[in-house]
Amino acid sequence: MEFVHRPYIPGDTIAAIATPPGEGGIAVIRVTGENALSVVSKIYSGPIHTYKSHTAHLGKILDLQGNTIDEVLVLILLGKRSFAGEDTVEIHCHGGSIVTKKVLGVVLQAGARAALPGEFSFKAFMSGKIDLAQAEAVQELIGAKNEKALFIAEQQLQGALSNKIEKFQKELVDIAAILEAWVDFPEEGLEFATKEEILCSLQTTLTKMKTLSDTFHEGKVIKEGLSLCLAGPPNAGKSSLMNALLGKDRAIVTDIPGTTRDLLEEDILLAGLHFRITDTAGIRETTEVIEKEGIKRSRQAMQAADIVLLIFDASMPIGEKEEELLRLSPPEKTILVWNKIDLQEPTDTLTERFSTTLLSAKTGHGIDLLKQTIEKLLWRSGPPSKEEVVISSLRHKQALDAAIGACDSLMFGLEQEISPEFLSMEMRKILVELGTILGTNITEDVLSAIFSKFCVGK
Repeated sequence: MEFVHRPYIPGDTIAAIATPPGEGGIAVIRVTGENALSVVSKIYSGPIHTYKSHTAHLGKILDLQGNTIDEVLVLILLGKRSFAGEDTVEIHCHGGSIVTKKVLGVVLQAGARAALPGEFSFKAFMSGKIDLAQAEAVQELIGAKNEKALFIAEQQLQGALSNKIEKFQKELVDIAAILEAWVDFPEEGLEFATKEEILCSLQTTLTKMKTLSDTFHEGKVIKEGLSLCLAGPPNAGKSSLMNALLGKDRAIVTDIPGTTRDLLEEDILLAGLHFRITDTAGIRETTEVIEKEGIKRSRQAMQAADIVLLIFDASMPIGEKEEELLRLSPPEKTILVWNKIDLQEPTDTLTERFSTTLLSAKTGHGIDLLKQTIEKLLWRSGPPSKEEVVISSLRHKQALDAAIGACDSLMFGLEQEISPEFLSMEMRKILVELGTILGTNITEDVLSAIFSKFCVGK
């Protein structure tokens, strides 16, 4: 991101619209920096320099010729008591897109610079108000797609992940001091702890780091959601089931085989998580060109999906096309759905190979049981508890895994009694990798990649 690679100037005054575009009751223009009060005083009708922090005041925004643009409420947030850790003025104006842009325009004319994506959060990070993990949590909070993702983001913003990483660091620093003493005073025979005690301490911390790293799968699922593919032979009820899950008539349903010829996709919340649900063309042998292409895409969607709902007609016997679909479907990610049980119960549930559920998409009977089956397949060891800290960032996962690898090397070196210099190097690697999660020992390129994903105004 541009601002990371230009020299950082503490107090540089920036401004941006902090609310979504479009019409609304109010819009907020945020101005932050050491000259925030001076900039806004040029265009505001009241004595803004006399206002106390965390107070709101009614007044008018004027253009540089003194003409009224809008009647507004200004909120004053001074110094470290603001989000960015610098003087901040929030201008609450009417929410029309034109008036909002006009207010921002005169703020920029008065001397502020247009903020870049994530620059307010970057200021908060640079001023020590939040660490990097918390800064990333701000954007996760804004982009949360479900309640679970929102909870994880709030947890990390409050410092749950940061506190855990800091505990790892504190546990390791004591050991690092012993290793450094061995390097600096090799002739003294210093031994503040035995090799076995050090290995035991390292193993305890290593186990906790691995446990945290292993939560990435759950965190990624919660944050990004999953793909859910509805597959099966023609007329098994895939489109009817999609409509039943969505609660609306999204897919065309007829008695004619091959009605669905392309992939239909919709977003849906199931088991408290975000899913991208895909209805596919019925898989069968055909010479019709368009349907054939649709079937090809169906097979590709099955392979790419996180979960496959393999839908069979309970009133029909298992045939060759059903057997082929069973061979194509990995049991670990497939739920066999027997549909149309309002007509007949299935004679073979195939429970030994697949998770199985019975339902009627027409009547809705069994839909809740299907949702429970999806949740069981998803959380084989149970969903993460609210007390558990979960990571959802690939960057955090990679840093933890690098620290874990260095810790393994350190323990191996201790067991082999290699030179203390090499042991100290491995320990420094562990501490550096953990530090990158919090924002220490981090390069400008990494900061650029992180903050460039933020929205303007945050």
